Amino acid sequence: MIDHLVLFTVKEEASPEDVDDMLQSLRALRSNVPSVIDLSVGENFSERGGPYTHGLFARFQTPDDLQAYLKHPDHRAAADKLNTFANSDRIVVDYDHGI
Repeated sequence: MIDHLVLFTVKEEASPEDVDDMLQSLRALRSNVPSVIDLSVGENFSERGGPYTHGLFARFQTPDDLQAYLKHPDHRAAADKLNTFANSDRIVVDYDHGI
């Protein structure tokens, strides 16, 4: 199993409506991209997350499935919104946890 984690910070100037639209686009990837096993995204409520306001988690069967997700048109559209409404200083981690 492959886990894909993204930590990001929403720009201060992003409106609540823009942030909601971005999050809905990201959440829709769970049902719109066939290779996604699980996906969640939400606002960080902990002070332990440093400067990151939000996190995304997605799970895939194989590295190829992750690559298919990254190339999928719906992912590209959601990533465009993320690039518009979130700062570029984000953390992305992909790892195989062997289950």
